[in-house]
Amino acid sequence: MPLIEPTLQFAFEARVDIAEPLWVGRASEEEVMFTPITGGTVSGPRLTGVVLPYGGDWSTTRGKGKETELDARYLLRADDGGTIDIHNRGWYRAGPDVEKRLRAGEDVSEAEYYYRTFPVFRTDAPAHAWLNSTVFVGMARAEAIDQVRIRFFALD
Repeated sequence: MPLIEPTLQFAFEARVDIAEPLWVGRASEEEVMFTPITGGTVSGPRLTGVVLPYGGDWSTTRGKGKETELDARYLLRADDGGTIDIHNRGWYRAGPDVEKRLRAGEDVSEAEYYYRTFPVFRTDAPAHAWLNSTVFVGMARAEAIDQVRIRFFALD
């Protein structure tokens, strides 16, 4: 029996507004930061709504390679009023030259750095129950100094 190849289908994107990161602390070879989530929008063929101004991203940067583990928790509100909890984990890494360009506000192609997530959604809204039992991959990028754009793809 032949094996199938996985495919991804674009579901929606979130433009997540963020505030200035807060320093949490430092342990041996790691730095912990908290980035508050202040709002945003959700749009796409499978979901539209807003990002609620609750939650944030606890990021941990480790080692000399400066890989950052992302651990964001926040809420979405669909246009029909349904509330959706998202736990969005992932990884970010970029070279020093790309970091410098991003901090200067330059529009840098997402092909030049790795910013990927694997979200899990929870909701009791019947119209959005499909989110609870679907595997997603997120492709993130900095849109501005105070916004992250994440495109969510459902794994078929």
